[in-house]
Amino acid sequence: MERLPTHPGERPHESDASPGPARTAPPTPPPTATAAVDARGIVTEWSEGARQLLGYPPSEVVGQPAARLLADDAGTAGTAGTAALREAAGRERWSGTVALRHRDGRRLLRELLAHRRTADGPVTEWLVVSAVTGTPEGQTPAGTPEGETAGGGTPGNEAAGSGTPGSETAGSEAAGSGRLGEWAFRQVPCVLAVFDADLRLVRANAGMEQVLSLTEEQMRGLRLPEIVPHPVSDETEAKMRRVLEGGGPQHLRAGAGPAGTGADDSWSTSLIPLEDPAGRVRAVCLAAHQRLQEHLARQRMLLLSEASARIGTTADSGRTAQELADIAVPRLADFAAVDLLDAPRHGGEPSPAAPARPLAATRTAGRSVLEDGPTASAAGTKILYPDLSPVARCLAQGHGALYDAADPDLLRWARQDPGAARLLGSGTHSVMVVPMRAHGATLGVALFGRHRRAEPFEADDLWLAEELTAKAAVSIHTTRRDSREHTSTMTLQRSLLPQTLPDQGALDIATRYLPAGTRAGVGGDWFDVIPLSGARVALVVGDVVGHGIRASATMGRLRTAVRTLADVDLPPDELLTHLDDLVLHLSADEGHADGAAESAGGIGTTCLYAVYDPVSRRCALARAGHPPPAAVTPDGAVRFLDVPAGPPLGLGGLPFETFETELPEGSLLALYTDGLLAARDHDIDEALDKMFAALARPAKTLDTVCDRVLTAMLTHRPDDDIALLVARTRALHADRVAAWDLASDPAVVARARKHATEQLTAWGLDDAAFITELTVSELVTNAIRYGRPPIQLRLIHEDSTLTCEVFDSSSTAPHMRRARTFDEGGRGLLLVGQLARRWGTRHALTGKTVWAEQSLSPG
Repeated sequence: MERLPTHPGERPHESDASPGPARTAPPTPPPTATAAVDARGIVTEWSEGARQLLGYPPSEVVGQPAARLLADDAGTAGTAGTAALREAAGRERWSGTVALRHRDGRRLLRELLAHRRTADGPVTEWLVVSAVTGTPEGQTPAGTPEGETAGGGTPGNEAAGSGTPGSETAGSEAAGSGRLGEWAFRQVPCVLAVFDADLRLVRANAGMEQVLSLTEEQMRGLRLPEIVPHPVSDETEAKMRRVLEGGGPQHLRAGAGPAGTGADDSWSTSLIPLEDPAGRVRAVCLAAHQRLQEHLARQRMLLLSEASARIGTTADSGRTAQELADIAVPRLADFAAVDLLDAPRHGGEPSPAAPARPLAATRTAGRSVLEDGPTASAAGTKILYPDLSPVARCLAQGHGALYDAADPDLLRWARQDPGAARLLGSGTHSVMVVPMRAHGATLGVALFGRHRRAEPFEADDLWLAEELTAKAAVSIHTTRRDSREHTSTMTLQRSLLPQTLPDQGALDIATRYLPAGTRAGVGGDWFDVIPLSGARVALVVGDVVGHGIRASATMGRLRTAVRTLADVDLPPDELLTHLDDLVLHLSADEGHADGAAESAGGIGTTCLYAVYDPVSRRCALARAGHPPPAAVTPDGAVRFLDVPAGPPLGLGGLPFETFETELPEGSLLALYTDGLLAARDHDIDEALDKMFAALARPAKTLDTVCDRVLTAMLTHRPDDDIALLVARTRALHADRVAAWDLASDPAVVARARKHATEQLTAWGLDDAAFITELTVSELVTNAIRYGRPPIQLRLIHEDSTLTCEVFDSSSTAPHMRRARTFDEGGRGLLLVGQLARRWGTRHALTGKTVWAEQSLSPG
């Protein structure tokens, strides 16, 4: 009778309770045959057990293709061995029978178990193990007599002691008890396995086979860490060794799952010593049972918690759908698919009635535990769901549903839809259909199925799927809403910015506007170019705090206010003072409406306002919390203009100051918002150096200057809006301007008309003489009658515009009124208003200037 191996620490004379002749210690069992094969199929490790199994020393195998070890002659086994290598690709574990070639030429059929393992870094290799207990194909195991089976016993002897008639009944009872014990071991609803004194598996029940997806034959002779490579297996084996050493039963609150799934804390594992009648430990029984409901509830909550961080990480609906599929597979389902409706439905609660027409959707995401699983349809594939399909029904009812493979609705769907037929044809036995709904809108549907896991979906699984799908639906709905708002904001923003730059001769101008590239959305940055009287031009750059439609709307109101105040010809500091008052009023009104006065109405808005006069070549500037402008002289020198830094708009009560400087003809002036300097990959000093260098480089066009500045400053989409305005100064020389000092005497009006007509003749503008004479007469007469000396008449010829200006020292502004029928006066300004393109009054520190512009005919 064959005996179990002696325990490693046991003395030989203690191996049997009865006296008898001393026996030699049992031979040391052969080691496990192990080898490592890299991703290219090259053998990288070769153990002593592998040498004993196939006869090859490491020097003949390491560095050679593993395929050379296969028995590749014609035959099913050889073909299967070659196919095994291909089948293992893309899997975490492979097992099966392979025909190997011994060094002496013999053919061996071996059960191989291969685990994918990843070393430090991206290198992946396979660990192949096999117990060294096999027999060459076609040979009888050594020591097995002719006519006996490998397990011992003669073919006709079915139970011990059945040879004598008197023991026939007892033998039958013993055989029946043995069969009952075997059945119990195989069918008990928990995991059972027996490991011998060398900690190699000798028996495994059906529970062990099901959990590890390996047969007993495939595991026999292997140690637990070789069956399931994992630290938990190493810990379990260490405790089994303690059992063999007399440490008594051991317990663990964990177990190792199949390859690729890692540790599983839902298992309670017990290691029990198996003793012979003399009380000596001969083997270890591993018994494990799963705390299923507690474990599943904990796993569901853990998955739901992870979903909060893993679903909706980007503003991309397709990515969010894929994140839903990724988190569901394989922990909830074996496959998942997400289809978004081509026309999302909006409204209240869904109607319980099924829709009357098929639903059109687009496969947006999918994942399966198999590469060619049921979700193999490529993203972007159009899906059409029949009107009575489970998908259409669940969308109509507004809640998820569970289906098994025999459900009539599922079978009818499979007959109508080839896609559904492929779904069921792949072995899918349980399906969940979950609508994607958020904020009253139905966005699509998520499908979940199981074909590898034996247990069907339960109600708790449906609840978890609905929670996961709801998170994805909310994220997708938010993304679409933000996208619509972003589009609306962009449309509003661009409509409020200048569509074209006005015609004027004082400055050459180029502009750029870049919206923010973040999810915060478009901000309230703006720029403007406003022609003023006397050939002057106002430049404006501003930045409203915040993003979105509200910031854009506030920007539009402020831009309108700036243009209105500019038409009054206010100096820069006075204009910002009036704008500051306006922001205070707006914030007060909006604060009363929504209780958010601190962020309403544009509080914190920054603004830079500059006025350039091409006649004097002087520029007057004032700023409210805005970055200072940069100026580049014609010789390439770059500097910041020392404009006093006033407070941002909306703080109230603090003054603004005007700064004046002379700019030589051909100078560059750069106005910008702070988004240009807020690059995340360099500090402010480095940003300023880059901007100065880009501005100093000569360029043929101002568009080139703008592009150079943005290229130098930005390496990615900006985090904040950027408005950039670059202007090159022109000068209106003396030959285009004429001025005369006039006495405060009515008789001088005729002389003023004569000066004007003579100057028009010199400019070749005789066609404009009639209107100009009428305008000069009226404006000079008003200055003499209602103003104070000194009085000056000035004509400015700028391209196609002729401007007539009359200055006097009085601050009283003229007012247009409609004369009655019998009034002798009051028609002068009305006449000027009818004949001129526009007219107005410009105030200075002392006195005022009344001006009128007329358009000149081309030619």
